[in-house]
Parts: sequence; structure tokens; C-alpha cells
Amino acid sequence: MSDPEVLDVAAVQRRTVTTLVTAQAVGAVGITIGIATASLLARDISGSERQAGLAQTFQVLGAAVVAVLLARVMGARGRRVGLVLGYALGFSGSVLAVLAGVAGSMSLLLLGAALLGATTAANNAARYAATDLAPPERRARALAVVVWATTIGAVAGPNLTGPAAALARWLDIPELTGPFALGSIGMLLAGIVIAVRLRPDPLLLAREVAGATGPRPGGRAWGRVVAVVRERPVLGAAILGLAGAHAAMISVMVMTPLHMEHGGAELRVIGIVISVHVLGMFAFAPLVGWLTDAIGRPQVLGLGGVVLVVSLLLSAVAPEGSSWQIFGGLFLLGLGWSFATVAASTMVADHAPLDVRADVQGTADLVMNLVAATGGGLAGLVVGGAGYPALALGSIGLALLVVAAAVLAARHQPTGSGEERPGRVPA
Repeated sequence: MSDPEVLDVAAVQRRTVTTLVTAQAVGAVGITIGIATASLLARDISGSERQAGLAQTFQVLGAAVVAVLLARVMGARGRRVGLVLGYALGFSGSVLAVLAGVAGSMSLLLLGAALLGATTAANNAARYAATDLAPPERRARALAVVVWATTIGAVAGPNLTGPAAALARWLDIPELTGPFALGSIGMLLAGIVIAVRLRPDPLLLAREVAGATGPRPGGRAWGRVVAVVRERPVLGAAILGLAGAHAAMISVMVMTPLHMEHGGAELRVIGIVISVHVLGMFAFAPLVGWLTDAIGRPQVLGLGGVVLVVSLLLSAVAPEGSSWQIFGGLFLLGLGWSFATVAASTMVADHAPLDVRADVQGTADLVMNLVAATGGGLAGLVVGGAGYPALALGSIGLALLVVAAAVLAARHQPTGSGEERPGRVPA
């Protein structure tokens, strides 16, 4: 680069985190505002409670597929282009979900839900973008503060179901499609923030800092990722932890609105429970990040698995409708997910080589979401055949996978801090 001016990478990191926090805050509304109503809309369109979990399942499945697409785009062109693409696809999916409700089309709803998952993929990738320029000893905190930012939109989202219903009446569309119409605005704003503010690109700058400006390694991305995971088993353990925690959370969360509705709970109360759950997922992330940097990634991952087990036991004994057990169980379900996700994601950021970092991170999110989509798809069948308590108890096996992943990570955790601290680079 010809400009002799010296660029302070620490200053760029602060700007990057601020930009990502802003985008997460508004983009999260687009993801979570439909959580409390997606399963109900799918049930109404399909006429079957066994298909109620399909909308959320397709959203998770879409997040899995798009995670790989965004990883390839980011690997070639940087974080900014990939994140904007993710939010644009999510916006399109939200609009399709509204049209599906108007037309009464289940296939259109599932297509919209899959595209809506692109916003989840973008938000997931944003947490990694926060670590590109962060020093190793503060990497978990940088990741966690972006996760925390989701709290603003995520907690507000489910509680906007009332105003969203009013918007739906004003637009003369089905009431349950109102949240998707309102959420699309958040996704659009998030994309604009990233497009305007995420400069210079953190991943491209990190490569320049490390002197990795040459061509990327040859071969297929999947083959490169497999080779890296074989070489560094701690990455495999981290991916296992991510998948187990996400699958346990999704499987139980998507069926909770139906379990509550069966007991006569109002949509407003269901929205509050989902907000409490989302609060557990995101609000304590900075504390989790500090703890992860302070005591170690495997230790916090294991703690997350234990919290998930407790949450699932509470959910299993929760009666239909509104109860303290369902409030407590869903809160701890989110908190356990937070511990596991922050710790495991930081391990992925720690140990993925810079030249294939986006590919490894995209693959981790692909596996995480595929396993969760499978769990979400089976959740409706389990609840329809055996009930919500059976679903919660069965999900304990997934939580125990998180504990096993923590043990494996501790055994294979390399010594040393990993990458060098980013410093200053000619701009």
C-alpha cells in the first residue's frame, strides 16, 4: 500500500467492535422477533402441530448452508462483503415469510425461513469478526461484547409482538406475519451499518498485519478444513461443543411456545418467556467472555454443559402454560448456551490458521446449525408423540456432549498464547 501513514490496529479494532455492536443490536430484532410466533404460524398454515417446528428448523438449516457461503465470500473479499450479503438474504427471507402467511403457503414459509437463517449466519460471523484484530488474552471479551449486543434487539424483539400485530392489522396481513414485517426493517438497517462503517475490513487487515497477503492455499475449502482439524484436535472439540449446546437449545426452545399455549398462556406471556431465554443467551456474555479469558476456554465450556443439564431438568418438570419452572428453565437454557458458545467460539478463533480462518469458522457454524436443525426437526415429532417433558429429558444427552467436548479440549489444549498480538501496520 502506498500511503505512508501508519494505521493503529488497536484503534481499528475499537471501531470494528463498535460497528459490529451497532449492527448486532438492530439486526437481532430481525432474528428474534419471529421466534415466539414462527412455530404458531407454521402450525396455522400446515394445520399440524407436528409441523410447527419446521419453520424454526428451516431457519437453522438456512443458517447452516449460508454460513459456508458467507465463509467463502469472506475468505475471498473480507468480512464486510460477507456480512452485507447475509443481512440482504435475511431481509428477503423475512419478506417471503410475510407473503407465505398471506398466501397460506407452507413451502413459501419454509423458503423464507431458510433465507431468514442468513441473518443468523451473518450475526454468527460477526462474533468472529470481532476477534480478527484482538490480542489473544482479550479475544474472548471482544467476541463476547458482540454477542452481548444482540441483547438489545433480541430482548426487545419478542416483546414487539404486540406492536407487530398492530402493524399486521394496519397492513391487512395475518397477525402472525407482523413480526416478520417489522423484523425486516432491523435486518435492512444492520446491512447498511456494516456497509458504511466496517472499514478497513478486519480480516483483510489481520492478514496484512501477519504478512499473509499472498495467495490463499490451494485445494478445496472442505479439504483444507479437515486437514486443519486433524492437525489441531482442539478445533474438533470446540466444534462438538458448539453443536451440542446449540442443538439442545434449539430443540427445546422451538417447542416451548406450543407447550405454553397448550396450558392457556397468552402470546404476551410466551413472548416474555422467550425474552427471558434470550436474556440468558446474550446479556451476561461480557462476564462470560471475561471468565473465559481468565480461567480458560475448556473450563467455561464444561460449565456451560452443566448449566444446560440443570435447565433441561427444570424444563422437563414444567407444567403446561406459564410457570416458574419454564421461566427458570428457559433462562438457564440460554445461559448455558452462552457459556458454551462463547468458550467454544473463542477456541475456534484461537486455533484456526489465519489463511483458512473464515473457512474453519464457517464450517464450525455449518456443523453447529445442521445438528441443531436436525434436533429442531425431530422436536415436533417427539412432542407430538411423547410430550414436551420427554423432549427436555432427551436433550440432556446433547448437554452431556458439551461436557465431553470440554474434557477433550482440555486434553488437547496447546500451550502458549497462539498468534502474535496485532500491532501497527503501514496503511
